[in-house]
Amino acid sequence: MHLVTQILIGLVALLHLYFLVLEMFFWDKPLGRRVFNLTPEFATASKTLAANQGLYNGFLAAGLIWSLALGAHEGFHVAIFFLTCVIVAGIYGAWTVNKRIFFFQALPAIVALILLHLH
Repeated sequence: MHLVTQILIGLVALLHLYFLVLEMFFWDKPLGRRVFNLTPEFATASKTLAANQGLYNGFLAAGLIWSLALGAHEGFHVAIFFLTCVIVAGIYGAWTVNKRIFFFQALPAIVALILLHLH
């Protein structure tokens, strides 16, 4: 169970690195516009805001990677903190922007948090 939990935490971290790349580097490119369903005008106008958002996703990924690097015992509370941050951000995003955010961001973190407490 411990290995599955670590893999899931790693997956959540990788998702947030993916979000970082999309928001910081591809927001106004065809890939970013397609993923986020943006018009070229809106993507250009909001590029700086998206880069800031991407940076925050990078911090979430860094925290989760840090928790993995610390190991199961030492990283337990770090993982709880960063998974909870991901969950709150995902719920807020689903509530304010698009309900799909819950399934791509919050749900994997919820499952990881539950597994973290079960092992």
